[in-house]
Amino acid sequence: MIGSRHTVEIDADTDVRLREMAVERGQDVSAVLADAVALLDAIASVGPDVSEDARRLDIYRQSCLGVPLDEIKEWVSSWGRVGELPRPNPRKIG
Repeated sequence: MIGSRHTVEIDADTDVRLREMAVERGQDVSAVLADAVALLDAIASVGPDVSEDARRLDIYRQSCLGVPLDEIKEWVSSWGRVGELPRPNPRKIG
């Protein structure tokens, strides 16, 4: 691969981990960095779906149906336990 040379300053722990990853993968450090940049680019380009949030907010404003946060927290904290709570039903809250 023909590439360009860059000087990047990283902390000692990152340097050690980067070299370990290269050895684990049987790659050069530059290949590990290229994979990391590609992954970061893929994650960063996703971004939030604000249109979906706006759509759901509009539905709520029209119906006033929802579940109070405390009930959601109680339900989620029961997951995986004996006596797991059923999913709370939306009701008029506003």
